[in-house]
Amino acid sequence: MAIIRLSTEINAPIERCFDLSRSIDLHLISTGKTNEKAIAGVTKGLMGHKQNVTWRAKHLGLYQNMAVEIAEYRSPAYFKTRMLKGAFASMEHEHLFEEENGKTIMGDIFVFHAPLGFLGKIAEGLFLKKYMRGFLTKRNKVIKEVAESEEWKKILIK
Repeated sequence: MAIIRLSTEINAPIERCFDLSRSIDLHLISTGKTNEKAIAGVTKGLMGHKQNVTWRAKHLGLYQNMAVEIAEYRSPAYFKTRMLKGAFASMEHEHLFEEENGKTIMGDIFVFHAPLGFLGKIAEGLFLKKYMRGFLTKRNKVIKEVAESEEWKKILIK
């Protein structure tokens, strides 16, 4: 099992950060390098409690599909996504939001198990954890940039 913890300070209201984090449209913008597409379930707009999406993306040179759902939801402070089907043996991603001095602290706790037992454990330590940390850090950078600019309006106001 690998655990990744991230914290991102965003100079924007908590509600905006929460909504951008569950936006399919923003996710697609933040994952341009992996050619990610939403191919089933909620494919645009905002995901809500018990809703799911299936992503198709190229990771580590291979196209993969991953279905996830929002398993827990407490607006605007918390939601948890859980993998329903995909390349990992299991995956959960907790998204936490707190207001602090007029800013939002966005936290991530990303927990995953690689497949293939012992070989998967080796892969987690050798490259998967680093790869996923980079992927999530890039996503959070995009959320921060959009939330702190006027770009958020193009995504959340339609």
